[in-house]
Amino acid sequence: MKEKNLPVDIESKSLDELKEILNNLVEKIEKDKTLNQSEEKYLEIFKLNRLIEKKFQNTSKEISEKNRLKIKQILKKDGKKTK
Repeated sequence: MKEKNLPVDIESKSLDELKEILNNLVEKIEKDKTLNQSEEKYLEIFKLNRLIEKKFQNTSKEISEKNRLKIKQILKKDGKKTK
């Protein structure tokens, strides 16, 4: 079985764009009655899902770090000690 690679520019897409691509693939699979062609689409879905999870984790880390820094700045302004 030959594994189809995702397009190169896929990593630069936003989470919403990736979600849309994923939804389109699912719709194609639901319409397709032959399993032979669906197998490739399933593999693509799994790859997209992994990419979405990575992007979500990275975004979550960035948000947490920004919030941590903001809290630290607020505490410094108030004259409280930070760890």
